[in-house]
Amino acid sequence: MKKLYFIVCVLLPFLSRAQNADSTWFVNNYTKKEVTIPMRDGVKLFASVYLPKDNSEKHPILMERTPYSCAPYGKEYRAFWVNHLIKYCRKGYIMVIEDVRGRWMSEGVYKDVRPFVFNKKTKKDIDEASDTYDTIDWMVKNLENNNGKVGVFGISYPGFYSTMASLSGHPALKAVSPEAPVTDWFVGDDFHHNGAFFQMDAFAFYKQFGFGMPHPKPTPIPAPTYDPTIHDNYKFYLTEGLPGLTKLAGDSLVFWNQMMNHPNRDTFWMARNARVGIKDVKPAMLVVGGIFDAEDCFGAWNVYKAINEQSPATNNRLVMGPWYHEQWRNNDGTHLGNVEWGSNTSEYYANNIEIPFFEYYLRGVGSVDSISKATVFFTGENKWHQLKQWPPADVQPTNIYLKEKGKLSFTASNHDKPTFDAYISDPAKPVPYTQDVHYNRTRNYMTDDQRFASRRTDVLTFETDTLTSDLTLAGPVVADLLVSLSSTDADFVVKVIDVFPDNGSYNDVDIYAETDPVVKYPMGGYQMLVRAEITRGRYRNSYSNPEAFVPGKPTQVKYTLPDVAHTFKKGHRLMIQVQSSWFPLVDRNPQQFIDIYHAKADDFIKETINVYHDQSKIILPVVK
Repeated sequence: MKKLYFIVCVLLPFLSRAQNADSTWFVNNYTKKEVTIPMRDGVKLFASVYLPKDNSEKHPILMERTPYSCAPYGKEYRAFWVNHLIKYCRKGYIMVIEDVRGRWMSEGVYKDVRPFVFNKKTKKDIDEASDTYDTIDWMVKNLENNNGKVGVFGISYPGFYSTMASLSGHPALKAVSPEAPVTDWFVGDDFHHNGAFFQMDAFAFYKQFGFGMPHPKPTPIPAPTYDPTIHDNYKFYLTEGLPGLTKLAGDSLVFWNQMMNHPNRDTFWMARNARVGIKDVKPAMLVVGGIFDAEDCFGAWNVYKAINEQSPATNNRLVMGPWYHEQWRNNDGTHLGNVEWGSNTSEYYANNIEIPFFEYYLRGVGSVDSISKATVFFTGENKWHQLKQWPPADVQPTNIYLKEKGKLSFTASNHDKPTFDAYISDPAKPVPYTQDVHYNRTRNYMTDDQRFASRRTDVLTFETDTLTSDLTLAGPVVADLLVSLSSTDADFVVKVIDVFPDNGSYNDVDIYAETDPVVKYPMGGYQMLVRAEITRGRYRNSYSNPEAFVPGKPTQVKYTLPDVAHTFKKGHRLMIQVQSSWFPLVDRNPQQFIDIYHAKADDFIKETINVYHDQSKIILPVVK
């Protein structure tokens, strides 16, 4: 600890001075311009442009399109020096940030995840791809000293706009990097997972953060935010319920109310699936995501797969690191929560993958030969893998069965009479998603210790014996449960967990130290969440046509969890947990086949859920 304290005290002044040096250099070597760019339908979009003063060569353009503002507006400069983006500036890139249509200083009407228009017949047939085309066309014709090559990148919602940029078809667009791209808000990103509503993220985004407030005209003024009266999120969401949240949202939050009125995957949601337009993609693609991204992990995996399947000729690469949302751009990728990775994975990514990618395609410098088709960090092993494909060719889907007495086995047993484990799911006391009290949703829950859940009677826990050799998983996990219910609907959460050795630790605490010890988490016996996912049972056969369960009837619930890349080390154990609430991350299911978004307090009932042994299994992507 003293060594760490010494390193922090010694290095922080140097890091601060280095950042100050970069900021001074940037301001002295770049000129800022604010421009309005006409779209084909006459709407004008606002952009901040940062131009190198060096005119000894022509410069590539690197652009981000965002709904989050291209601020600061006016004479102040954007702080590119706080992360690796300063390295692009040092190489002379023209940096452009554009407010998308209907947001901040741009004109027009904003639409969330604006649907892609396949057949654009008139100038009024616009989408984010056409707005990108018009923006690029204006830039290469009007920004002085550019080399005619454009790259687009962005994280999260800007990741969606990056995906749309790749569909623009502009010949100057040479390279695109959708990073944690918003892709399908009903199946896997942000606000729904397999039809289950992620209420905490949705309400925080649209109401607390103020994103959903309308922008009737261009403005640099942020929307008003909202501070709940209760700062314990478990209590707040339990008290309000969805009707209470909708009342707080009010009529002005259009998209919130649209979500409340489109509970199933109808044409409204189908049109907002960003994968539908991914065909004949021309620029080189670098799809990036965090394996432990609590918001848009689904999007990264599935945009990459959609390009491979729907646009097979595209030069397409994937990078997945052990990151939370945006962590690859914050300079520190050494750990997530209590779990350490053994290296700075964010620094590795920036220096060895992202910067060389854009350097090659936009400046013709260096090579991309060392950037594999899929570059994936395997946790547990804590090592980057350069792969020819994802999932790897040597993956074999392998069943592991839920057994009696909380056991897991790769071998199924035959029963003369079916056996099962039962639990009572009570919406009045839902299973929390993490053990601590929080105001906002945490990002660390994706690797949190699950011992708190193992101790609950409404969570089923199954685990293997101690592993005698390493077990590596690479690809999607499939939950295949046989269940019966005492009522007509239920949610199912399946967790894949790595149980550390009981005596394992890299943070022992000296309780006899002369000063109070720094609080450290006990890693011996740690139950690391590797992957968890929920499905709303009514959508077990179709997201568009929900079906009630027949009380008492054994029924299959099968769904796919996002991909994993993890090695369970020798001496560890593999654990599976099954539960029916994940609160307040996900809204509560009333456990009746009724309209969940408008359910009243007395509609929520207790339910007994049976999970059958041996007929319930998890299909693991085992590397052989």
